[in-house]
Amino acid sequence: MNTKSCITGLVCPKCNKPYNHRELQHLCQCGSPLLAEYDPERAAKTVNPGIIKSRPATLWRYAELLPVLDSENIVSLGEGFTPLTPLPRIAGKYDLGNLYMKDEGIIPTGTFKARGAAVGVSKAKELGVRDVAMPTNGNAGAAWAVYAARAGISAHILMPEDAPLITRNESVAAGAQVHLVRGLISDCGKILARSIPANGWYDVSTLKEPYRIEGKKTMGYEIVEQLDWQVPDIIAYPTGGGVGIIGIYKALLEMRRLGWIGDKLPRLVAVQAEGCAPIVEAYRKKAGESEFFPHSQTIAFGINVPKALGDFLVLKAIYETEGCAVAVSENEITNAILELASLEGTFVCPEGAAAMAGLKKLRDAGWLKAEKTTVLLNTGAGIKYPDTLKFDLPYCPVDGTI
Repeated sequence: MNTKSCITGLVCPKCNKPYNHRELQHLCQCGSPLLAEYDPERAAKTVNPGIIKSRPATLWRYAELLPVLDSENIVSLGEGFTPLTPLPRIAGKYDLGNLYMKDEGIIPTGTFKARGAAVGVSKAKELGVRDVAMPTNGNAGAAWAVYAARAGISAHILMPEDAPLITRNESVAAGAQVHLVRGLISDCGKILARSIPANGWYDVSTLKEPYRIEGKKTMGYEIVEQLDWQVPDIIAYPTGGGVGIIGIYKALLEMRRLGWIGDKLPRLVAVQAEGCAPIVEAYRKKAGESEFFPHSQTIAFGINVPKALGDFLVLKAIYETEGCAVAVSENEITNAILELASLEGTFVCPEGAAAMAGLKKLRDAGWLKAEKTTVLLNTGAGIKYPDTLKFDLPYCPVDGTI
C-alpha cells in the first residue's frame, strides 16, 4: 500500500503553539498534550471512502491521516478493523434500540492498547528512538513492550503491584524491564518523571507523546466506516486516561473536515467506575478539568486513573457533542460481564462491561432513547482478567452421573 501521510505538524490545543512533527516532542511548554494536524485538502486528493474500502483490513488503511511518513517504519502485527458486533438480545431486554459493540478483544495483545502502541512505536522508530519508558495499569505496558520488541526498541515499564499478572508476564516475556510499585499508576508516573532524565529514555506516558492518540482515533474511523459512513447516535467509552474518547472525537472532526460525514456527531459518553470517577465528578460540576480522585479502586483496573493528563480534552469532547459522563458500581460491572457472556456469547473485559452498565443506567434515566443507534467499546478480552469472576462449582465423582 503506497500511501503518504498528510501530517502538517503538531499543535497545542490550549495555547495553539505549533511544533515540528519531524522532531521528538512531548508536552507543550504550557503543559498541555500536543495533537497531530493533517492537511484535509491534500488528503482528499489521494484518499476517499471508496479507496479505503479496497485496502487491507488494518488501521493502516487510514495512512494519510496517520503520522508515519515512511511506510518502511510501520511496526505492525495486523492490528485494527475489529468487528462491530450487534447485540440484539441485550438490546431487546433493555430496550436499547440498535446496539453494537466494537470488540477490541480480538486485536493483537488482546486490548485496544495495541492501536496506540502500533502507531506510537512506529513514529518513535521513525524518529530514531532507542528506549521508551512508561507507567501503566497493565495492558498499555504489555502492548508497548510487544511492539517495541518488534521494532528493536527497549522498553522500561512501571506497574502498580496489583496490576494483572497476565500483563506483567506479557511485558517481561517481550523483553521489557518491568518494575512494580506499591501504589497507583499516578505514583508510577512520578517515579518515571524522576528517572527518565538521567537515563535518556523517551517518555511515552499517556498523552506525553503525541502519537498514541493517533492509533486510538482509528476506532472512530472504523466505527463510521463499518456503519457505511453513517455516524451512530451514541458512543459509550470506558474512560480512564481518556485517550480513546479524545481520539474518537478527533477522528470525527477530521472526517467532517474531509466531507466524509455530515455535521451531526455522535453524543460521546464517558463511563467510569464509582470507585474512580474524576471525569464524572467534573461533568456534574460542569467543570473544564477534573480533580484528583483519592483512594481510587475498581475491578475495572484499566480505568483506575485518579487524574488524567488529558481530562480537559475528554470533557471538551463530551460537552461539544452533548454527551455525558456516568459512573457505575462494581456489582453493575460484574453483572454486565455475565449478561454479555450469557446473552451474547462474548466475554468482555471489566472496562467494556462498565460501558454496557453505563448504557443501561442511562436508558433507565431516560437519557438514552430506544430508537437510537448506540456503539459501546469493549476495550479488551475478558480472558486477560482471569480473576475478575470467581465461581463455586459442584464436583461430580468420576464414577458418577449428572
